[in-house]
Amino acid sequence: MFKLTAIVCAHNEERRLGACLDRLAFADEIVVVLDRCTDRSRSIAEQHGAIVVSGVFPLEGPRRAAGVEAASGDWILEIDADERVGPDLALEIRGAVQTASQSGSCRYMKVPVHNYVGDRHIRHGWGGSFGTTLAARLYRRGSKRWGGERVHPKVWFDGAEGPRLTCGLRHQFGDNISCVLHRLDRYTELRAADMREHGGKTGVADNARRGVQRFLKCYIKRGGWKEGGWGLLLSLMAGLYPLIAALRAQLDAQPAEEALVLARAA
Repeated sequence: MFKLTAIVCAHNEERRLGACLDRLAFADEIVVVLDRCTDRSRSIAEQHGAIVVSGVFPLEGPRRAAGVEAASGDWILEIDADERVGPDLALEIRGAVQTASQSGSCRYMKVPVHNYVGDRHIRHGWGGSFGTTLAARLYRRGSKRWGGERVHPKVWFDGAEGPRLTCGLRHQFGDNISCVLHRLDRYTELRAADMREHGGKTGVADNARRGVQRFLKCYIKRGGWKEGGWGLLLSLMAGLYPLIAALRAQLDAQPAEEALVLARAA
């Protein structure tokens, strides 16, 4: 027999957390990691019988690792509060884990991600560090490691990849254009902080060129044109991501540098 733990990371997600946890009843255990929550997220998690880990986790890697440390399952399923596991996917996950546990043939599996804006399922045009349609969310405990980036950290797995699941995880990417633009603002802010701390190419020309390449990749190669205006918007935002992050890394750092110069002069 195997034990499956679902891990949900949340920051002030009282509006969406309950619906997310309702869909995880198929798991043997639920762990909810609360990052600096000041709303009702804890009480909602406790009402669902979840193990609650609460603390300050500014980086995604340590946040998810804290959930794994609190888990007792042989297999881990990572879920965010804005995602939903449907009945078909739940059955497929249980079956895939049972097969893998018996054969010992793999250490992780990738799950399709169905991204929605409002009620619109946007199938094409994702990429460029702005969205994904496939993610390694199901893995044996102890086989996954994270990098130290604030947004979209690098991940490593110890062991072989198993067969990809076919049923999709529903991800509510946003409710409207305002939500999508807010994601771009938040992602570029976090990426800029990573660049200031760890270094990176902040040149305008270099990142503008990368942006054009990302736009063309999302809009043409990945079929963003099939989605009409939404595909154009998401491809543009994927292209703008590296340029805006680089500009923020430069411009947001200037006031602090100027203040330091003035302080030294005084």
